[in-house]
Amino acid sequence: MLNRIVIAAAAVMMTAPLAMAGPIDSACIRSDRARGNAPLCGCIQQVANQTLSRSDQRRAADFFRDPHQAQVVRMSKSNADNAFWARYKKFAGAAEAYCR
Repeated sequence: MLNRIVIAAAAVMMTAPLAMAGPIDSACIRSDRARGNAPLCGCIQQVANQTLSRSDQRRAADFFRDPHQAQVVRMSKSNADNAFWARYKKFAGAAEAYCR
């Protein structure tokens, strides 16, 4: 009986990250550049979870659908956009280093 409980708990723990796909992961999977590379997209989402707020993740996910939006934000004179861009660059650098 105890073995069954341990096995069931292990199964839940192993599948929990798969069930918690975030906005970056979802956008990445659908993008042409990732070509459905689930492990890469999952890694990028993990980095996003550590470096970006949920709101920033949703905003960054839009860049997968419309890369031009990244350029618009980068060139913006808005303080809010500049602050977001600084956070996004930190995230992108960390994802690039961690998810090779």
